[in-house]
Amino acid sequence: MKRKTHDITTIEFGQAIGRLARRIKAAAASHELSLTESAVLVRLAKYGAHTIADLARAEAVKPQSMGATVAALEERGLLSRKPHPTDGRQMKIDLTPKGIEVRESARDARRTWLAEAIEELDAEEKELLFRAGKIILRLAEKP
Repeated sequence: MKRKTHDITTIEFGQAIGRLARRIKAAAASHELSLTESAVLVRLAKYGAHTIADLARAEAVKPQSMGATVAALEERGLLSRKPHPTDGRQMKIDLTPKGIEVRESARDARRTWLAEAIEELDAEEKELLFRAGKIILRLAEKP
């Protein structure tokens, strides 16, 4: 019986994290970015220009799918393409000023929602949540 309770608790925990992640993402929904589009903007902001192949590997999607994602972001003026400095067959993808602005605005919306939600907790709940956050991060870093 104890094993079944543990399994149910594990499932409920996973569902709670998923629901929280969706709610945080929804806070930035006005930017209408898919999960992959958001991930591309974050990666480019953090690590600089990439090729489509690099982005596809990093996000574990097919290059054709990443090509479509990049094309959609480029069409919206969020990304630009420049020739690769050493390989004339490839292009480097990078953020445009508009892409930087949209990424920062979406990030700020997510952070604002989360900060406001946390403010509604009492001091004990906040402390517990922040301690749990460190444990969740350790879990997320497991291979």
